[in-house]
Amino acid sequence: MAAPSSTPALLSATELRLQFGLQVVLDEATMALHEGEKVGLVGRNGGGKSSLMRILSGVEQADAGTVSRRQRLRIGYLPQEPELEEAASVADNVRAGAADLLEMIHRYESGAVSGDQEAALLHQIQVLDGWNLDSRLDTLHSQLGLPDRERAVADLSGGEKRRVALARTLASQPEVLLLDEPTNHLDAESILWLEDFLRASSSAVLFVTHDRYFLDRLATRILEVDGGKIFSHPGNYTAYLEAKAVRQSIAGNHERRRQAFLRKELEFVRAGVKAQRSKARTRLDTFAEVAAQDAPEDDVAVDLIIPPPPPLANVVVDAEGLGARLDDGRWLFAGLDLSFEAGSCTGIIGRNGLGKTTLLRLLMGLREPDEGRVVIGKKTVFNYADQQRLTLDPENSVMAEVAGDSDFVPFGAEKLHVRTYLKRFLFADERVGMRVKELSGGEKSRVLLAKILCRGGNFLVLDEPTNDLDLQTLRVLEEAILAFEGTVLVVSHDRYFLDRVCDRLIAFEGEGRVALCAGNFSYYQEKRAPAAAAELLAMQAPKAAPKPARPRTEKPRKITMKERRELEAAVIEIGRLEGEIQDVEARLNDPAWYVEHAAEAPAEVERLEQLRGDLDQHMERWAELEALRETSEA
Repeated sequence: MAAPSSTPALLSATELRLQFGLQVVLDEATMALHEGEKVGLVGRNGGGKSSLMRILSGVEQADAGTVSRRQRLRIGYLPQEPELEEAASVADNVRAGAADLLEMIHRYESGAVSGDQEAALLHQIQVLDGWNLDSRLDTLHSQLGLPDRERAVADLSGGEKRRVALARTLASQPEVLLLDEPTNHLDAESILWLEDFLRASSSAVLFVTHDRYFLDRLATRILEVDGGKIFSHPGNYTAYLEAKAVRQSIAGNHERRRQAFLRKELEFVRAGVKAQRSKARTRLDTFAEVAAQDAPEDDVAVDLIIPPPPPLANVVVDAEGLGARLDDGRWLFAGLDLSFEAGSCTGIIGRNGLGKTTLLRLLMGLREPDEGRVVIGKKTVFNYADQQRLTLDPENSVMAEVAGDSDFVPFGAEKLHVRTYLKRFLFADERVGMRVKELSGGEKSRVLLAKILCRGGNFLVLDEPTNDLDLQTLRVLEEAILAFEGTVLVVSHDRYFLDRVCDRLIAFEGEGRVALCAGNFSYYQEKRAPAAAAELLAMQAPKAAPKPARPRTEKPRKITMKERRELEAAVIEIGRLEGEIQDVEARLNDPAWYVEHAAEAPAEVERLEQLRGDLDQHMERWAELEALRETSEA
């Protein structure tokens, strides 16, 4: 792997090897990280990403190979399962991240040094912006949505603890940040802030994330862990996908040539030519050598299919004038009217603590509303994956965790053998007997997904389903949700996921405001921007004391005749664009096409992006017009 810079690396690894039993995780893996780089680390779950992070941080040792760090290099590491001081407060845990800086300030203020040492110490404090430490810690607290400063960490949820650990890591201001899934349990606003924070930071950053927008906007380079090796790709995630497609095409061409050679030589061998002759012996030796070469490994995808749902009645779930209060009497939300249909996918977004999980529980009949009513259809069967996830028993095998004592799991009206079912989630026969505690974070998420989905139901309710899933599994989950004929309601902060699967959003905007938006997350953001700017101006103007009132949602206006004609035209144009996109994708996904048209590939990729952009614009407009039409005909 060629280094991306001629300057000495801050942190590098050379020919790392790591093996767990018979599984080789890293095999002669080599990489380097340079000043200021923002490098995304990608690869399938269990492929070695987190292991590489632990080795680079010094927490774990490789079986072979070397790790080189610049002298006195300061590294900040956020693992998937961080450890905090449980008895200490939130504020003390975050402040502990700046322990080295606080020690410098103490030494300077106590007069422990003088002369040149004092000047050097003052310079270090100024470089680290030490005199503004309290202000920076306040910013971390507010922007990452941390709990009350005085709360003991022992009382926090898993997601809250993870946000505290992220703040502590960022507070350390290291030269190198190693971040394993930093966006987990962050809301969309916090993720956007973190993007900007890391982009502006002088720290080199190596990060693992399932958030494809975050990865695309932050990464200056991609490192891919594949088959134990590390491949470097310049540019962001989109550039990496394009480069990988070319790499796989080249590998496919090489494999076809290898197979053609073997077929030809096999005919020679079967012809019974005497091996004693030197030319024949050479051909036989070459045949044996080529036959022994490994074919390129195909990307094995999770074969995720949500069990076919039982049919829904005309009424799925309807909510009228729905409202919920906090214990102190304040309204979380009120006056909410919602209706769900078969085949729809609704996303719920908003900061933590605004009432998203409360709304889920109301809609499923798990809590009584403080006003309004919920009507649940007679045939509606919920399958609810809660925010804390189903608790996994670390001592259980994968098989026992999913199927209990049975050899079969329900799959719609049928039953599947648990081994067959787990293969769909990339658990081979030799891994289904492994204990849960021996799995990677991503593999545990796949076990949870397998455990949840086999329960069936026709109304799937998912609370943060994307945490810890690898990018490939996420894509398959999206396709499974899109193909699901039941109803889906999902709470997520993954913007790309929301864009892919949702046709409507329920947005918790704070202070009891709940917005209903037809369309996906990007469309909501676009429409929300002017309102956010107006709010900022309103905040700067003098205010009269507000009267206590229950928040209400605004009703959309009626559709005009002109807009009806525009809606009809949008449907036709969307169909045309989708057809063109399918044609271009078919060409780009066909290895044979590259044989004669390789030079045309960049232009085709650019055309595909343009078509997708046009389709997104038409889909956004269609969603807006369709929502108006539904309101007009209600």
